[in-house]
Amino acid sequence: MAWVPAESAVEELMPRLLPVEPCDFTEAFDPSVPPRTPQEYLRRVQIEAAQCPDVVVAQIDPRKLKRKQSVNISLSGCQPAPEGYSPTLQWQQQQVAQFSTVRQSVNKHRSHWKSQQLDSNVTMIGFPPLLSIVSRMNQATVTSVLEYLSNWFGERDFTPELGRWLYALLACLEKPLLPEAHSLIRQLARRCSEVRLLVDSKDDERVPALNLLICLVSRYFDQRDLADEPS
Repeated sequence: MAWVPAESAVEELMPRLLPVEPCDFTEAFDPSVPPRTPQEYLRRVQIEAAQCPDVVVAQIDPRKLKRKQSVNISLSGCQPAPEGYSPTLQWQQQQVAQFSTVRQSVNKHRSHWKSQQLDSNVTMIGFPPLLSIVSRMNQATVTSVLEYLSNWFGERDFTPELGRWLYALLACLEKPLLPEAHSLIRQLARRCSEVRLLVDSKDDERVPALNLLICLVSRYFDQRDLADEPS
């Protein structure tokens, strides 16, 4: 006996998107036979839709709701800098201005980079050869290398060599950022803030390097929620 659907008030309120002829649900229907024409396919859809109930009630076991559940919370911001570790606003503005100058040079000489000494205001840098290498990479390669180093940094301590590579990659990262690059630089800034918490002294050479990377991500790439509060 063929199944005949009841009229549905919900179906009557929904307009048809395609002109489909009414389906005769009294005819025999073999779901194992593939449709041979578009009309047969639409007929199959009509019959399957008609067999779906208008209202579905989920059966929930109340005992499962009483069990303790673990919830993982991901912090989106950076860890606040320890007292005395946070750079001044003037220092951050100077680094952003110098970084902007470096990026302009990269864009101007990307195809034929010529080594030049960077301004001494940019601490722990002084590495034109690295910029020369990274500036020849396309954006896919820049992003891939940044992802590799960010993942590497996620499991290891910060080193001056790593800082130089990260600075060069950021200098060659084009704006507007792709979603993947956006996620990577936020991950980088958060990791820098975590490592900074473990540094014993504010005079450690890693502190200005970590501050610089956090500053560039937050203030140059407009991730202001990650910015350090000026000391």
